[in-house]
Amino acid sequence: MPPVRVMPRIRGPQRSLSARVFWLTMGVIMLVEVMILLPSLGRERQTWLTDRITEAHLAALSVASATHGIVDLSTRDELLRLSGTDAIRLIEPGRSVLVLPPQADILPDATVDLAREGLIVSTWRALQVLAGLGPKLVLVSAPSPLKAGVEVEIIVRSQAMAAGLRLYVIHIAGLSLIIALFTGFIVYLTLNRALVRPMRRLTENIAAFRADPEHALALPIAGFFRSKEDEIGVAAEELAAMQTELRAALWRNARLAALGTAVAKISHDLRNILTSALLVADRLHDSGDPAIRRSAETLIVAVERAADLVGRTLDFSREGPPPLLLAPTMLYALVEEAADTVRPLSPHLLIENQIDQTLSYRVDRTQIYRVVVNLMRNAGQAGAARISIGAALTSSGLDIMIADDGPGLPEGVLANLFRPFAGAGRYGGTGLGLAIARDLARAHGGDLELTATGPDGTSFLLSLPLATQMNEGGWADQVRADTRSMSL
Repeated sequence: MPPVRVMPRIRGPQRSLSARVFWLTMGVIMLVEVMILLPSLGRERQTWLTDRITEAHLAALSVASATHGIVDLSTRDELLRLSGTDAIRLIEPGRSVLVLPPQADILPDATVDLAREGLIVSTWRALQVLAGLGPKLVLVSAPSPLKAGVEVEIIVRSQAMAAGLRLYVIHIAGLSLIIALFTGFIVYLTLNRALVRPMRRLTENIAAFRADPEHALALPIAGFFRSKEDEIGVAAEELAAMQTELRAALWRNARLAALGTAVAKISHDLRNILTSALLVADRLHDSGDPAIRRSAETLIVAVERAADLVGRTLDFSREGPPPLLLAPTMLYALVEEAADTVRPLSPHLLIENQIDQTLSYRVDRTQIYRVVVNLMRNAGQAGAARISIGAALTSSGLDIMIADDGPGLPEGVLANLFRPFAGAGRYGGTGLGLAIARDLARAHGGDLELTATGPDGTSFLLSLPLATQMNEGGWADQVRADTRSMSL
């Protein structure tokens, strides 16, 4: 099958990550410009008023140079217009002179001392003027920048000030927009090359791998991800490693699945053959020749072991855990029955049943019986001389403890203890016993775990949930998924 290349669903340009970065950059820059504009607006208002003070002093000097310091009405009006004021007064040490009086009697709405006005107050008054909420006529006083010791008072109209401030805002806003567009475009190109394109490459590769993990092309790191030390380079390396490992696992599982199907079919036919061999061995056991009887006994044991192995293989290869038939069960009697089954296999094995004879619990008797038999048989085959079994009710359910005094599990077995065909602890074992036992425990909604192992013995804990919390059908979806992942 040729490699499949699947394109992921990418949002339109207006909703892509690159567009979001672009608009976010512009928004941040505009916000910063607004934060800068506010105090600069107050400073511009002070500058505008200072310019009016300077021009008013110049107009006053023009009047002083006239004959007798008097000018005609037309000249007065022209000087007031050029200075942008409605009236001008000079205050010198010891005297106050109204140089250019207003054209008519006017009364200012507010007074501003420019020398004592702070930037925050100026900013607030500038915003009021722009919004049309400020006083219409303002009396402004400030020291003259042209001559020390002289204070100038002028009357200005807020309308003229508002026009100057609006022009300033328009210029600043236009400049800010140009800066934001240019900066956003530069940031867009930079982030698109450094972040968005590598992330898009990662997304395309993930989508292709999801569509066909066995044949998808591997993520090419060299030549595309320039740095392997940043977060994207590390993510790319980890993704490539995960794809390689997952692809190998999928191939391995596919082979195991095919092998499991073949083993299941062979085991089914082999069990029929072993049944015929067992019948012949039983007939030979009835022979009058002692040698033939001894050979028949050996043959019967071998055939029964082979049949047991075939049965375990078939049980494990079934899809999902078996359905459970839950019913109140006397646990003491169940353990005694299991002990009677195991004792003939290990004549010197002592089994101590420490469970309360009145303890009853709602379980599938057949399946829990299989769990207990598997654990007892494993302990006896490992060389244990004594097995003790106890049970205790807890707030979460029932705990059954199975402990033996055997030599403990080998170090190499612990890593694959519950894996089929990998966790065998003795020569000739298959590792199916513990795998099946844990499957049956999980089918009940509980679990089987190793609690201790060493030279002094091994102990397992079989935990079962509260019977009232268990499903009548037998197992939960999570248990089914966990168990199926272990099947061949």
